[in-house]
Amino acid sequence: MHPLLEQFTKTAHQALASSPGPAGRQQVCEALSELLRNESFIQEYVDGFTEERNKVYEDPELGFCVLVHHYAGAKSSSPHDHAHSWAIYGQARGETLMTDYSLVSPPSGDQPGKVKPIKSYSLKPGDVHLYNEGVLHAPERVDSTRLIRIEGVDMKTVKRSAFEVV
Repeated sequence: MHPLLEQFTKTAHQALASSPGPAGRQQVCEALSELLRNESFIQEYVDGFTEERNKVYEDPELGFCVLVHHYAGAKSSSPHDHAHSWAIYGQARGETLMTDYSLVSPPSGDQPGKVKPIKSYSLKPGDVHLYNEGVLHAPERVDSTRLIRIEGVDMKTVKRSAFEVV
């Protein structure tokens, strides 16, 4: 693990252990923003990943994960939340257009929930954004991007509900 990433994970652990809610997560955002301003770290570490999803750390005590994402070319995702968990997106390269949504009706059985857009904004290199539990959002990328994402739990292990825009 890169020494700067190792220091970041220690800082994140301390912040989340002492304040496991939104205040601790905001401290993690500040630490991630500082890490993303280090161009040599981005060049030496983040730029080296070629897979779309790379889990580089999972905290053995608290369960949060650090992922490095490399999205080659344009890509968009459907509206989603992080179920009972949260996520922090930190843009390293490229630009991501994020749209936040409000819930119109919740999912029911096999039927997706209905959402409507309420706000769109860009994440540019160095930008960091926290999505707390239940916050609905969707990223769109018009070109290749790289980002560091922190998940409260490994989202690969969580069943999430589907949502569609109305």
